[in-house]
Amino acid sequence: MSIIDEIKFSKELIRFPSITPIDAGVMKFLSKKLKSLGFKCKVLEFKDKKSKPVKNLYARLGTKQPNICFAGHTDVVPPGNFKDWTVSPFKPILKKNYLIGRGANDMKSSIACFTSAVSRFLKNNSNINGSISFLITGDEEGLAINGTKKVVDYLKKKKEKINFCIVGEPTNPKKLGEMIKIGRRGSLSGTLEIIGSQGHVAYPHLSNNPINTLIDISKKLKNTRLDKGNKNFQPSNLEFTAINVENKAHNVIPARASAQFNIRYNNFYTADKLKKKISLIVKSICKINSCKFKIEFIANGDSFLTKPDKTIFMAKKIIKKITKITPKFSTTGGTSDARFIRKIAPCLEFGLVNKTMHKIDECVSLADLKKLTRIYENILQDYFKWSFIKSKSLK
Repeated sequence: MSIIDEIKFSKELIRFPSITPIDAGVMKFLSKKLKSLGFKCKVLEFKDKKSKPVKNLYARLGTKQPNICFAGHTDVVPPGNFKDWTVSPFKPILKKNYLIGRGANDMKSSIACFTSAVSRFLKNNSNINGSISFLITGDEEGLAINGTKKVVDYLKKKKEKINFCIVGEPTNPKKLGEMIKIGRRGSLSGTLEIIGSQGHVAYPHLSNNPINTLIDISKKLKNTRLDKGNKNFQPSNLEFTAINVENKAHNVIPARASAQFNIRYNNFYTADKLKKKISLIVKSICKINSCKFKIEFIANGDSFLTKPDKTIFMAKKIIKKITKITPKFSTTGGTSDARFIRKIAPCLEFGLVNKTMHKIDECVSLADLKKLTRIYENILQDYFKWSFIKSKSLK
């Protein structure tokens, strides 16, 4: 069995312009590579009327338990203006010991490290006491409707058991080894529209300016302290991300004004609890100001926390050994597909340094790619060593 080089494979994956939710052939290419290692691959395409179809991959090597899974995504964010890059985003190059290209950091290179680690592990372990699987989506950077969420539902229906999952999102702020994610905050987005009445600016008493009410609501929501946080999570936070008034006339009071916001929240809340809290504040101010309102919410997943167990502490020990840094457990940052996977398996997230993700000239250190591959390979070695000892003790 040939060893897969993580740097070469990263470059190959980056060459596919798989801007979310476009597949561009990358899932077929990855499947072919995993089949060469002995995996049985199933490309799962999901679609609905409101969103574009998405290709996903579930691949498994072996039939026994335990089943350790590597999870990630092949879709990337748009590169922006190609002229702003020093290289073509989908023609990766090596420069000053860095690999540059869209997806180098988030997170095609992690998938390459997964694959390389597995190839190295299998080279020395032809008969493993368990299974290795890959859960890869093409819909993490987008709406996340036809991606991991539906793959998880598919696996539940098939009664496919995953015992532990490693999500390869870039988790480290500055140096490889700094941070393991053991949970994530929840995310709730909202769009609020205030309906007043149009009129002439010279006669404000004859109209009801919705902008005034929107300002009152925005001030109240920003000044409302949601919580103080706890030992596992930072305080919940609401941020307004847009205020829109479709009005080009300087002498007309508009009839409508709208805003959008997002709340990143900890385990003190659920999406439903926050919806009720926000709606009550909006309703009370609109009642005072004699305005009507419409509010729509999009829940992107509640917060979750994986209690560190033997496997997580084992991974922490390996990361420290290879990087010479003691990683801390964290729940900071945005959402990830671990919010779906955690419904069927405990998860940890560990990947590359995230300083350049979603940026122009996204890049990753070649040394970090080598170290990350070693980390994943060592986790496989220790994980199956434990499962073998455990199975022997049960006989």
